[in-house]
Amino acid sequence: MTNHPDPLIAWALLAAAGVVVASLVPLGAARSQADFTVADLGAPRAMFERLPAWGKRATWAHQNSFEAFTLFAPACLLALVSGVHGTMPTGLALAWPALRLVYIGAYVANQPPLRSLCWAGAMVCTGVLYVEGLRAVLGG
Repeated sequence: MTNHPDPLIAWALLAAAGVVVASLVPLGAARSQADFTVADLGAPRAMFERLPAWGKRATWAHQNSFEAFTLFAPACLLALVSGVHGTMPTGLALAWPALRLVYIGAYVANQPPLRSLCWAGAMVCTGVLYVEGLRAVLGG
């Protein structure tokens, strides 16, 4: 462990934020198929029932993107401020955005086993970053 932040973990955090933004793409496509109008801006959730089945899954994937990011971002920040370095934590930090992108695609495509595998893999990535960050802070 060194005292300076690993720039690859910082890039992983930036990419993770990009995944949350990217989750808007299938949601926007679904809304366009549900005849989204300016009037829907007043209550965008009210149009949920007009979405096709894949659009509903896109909505849930988008919402889950925020939930997952709120766990991953602090793990990355802990790793950054504690100076975590190494192939495993850096690799897992970089794997998280890729897993989450595949998760979104699997969710929209209604592929539950792949979706669940990606969800679990991303959770492992997050957990390892917390563990490594805590080990660095506690001197273990």
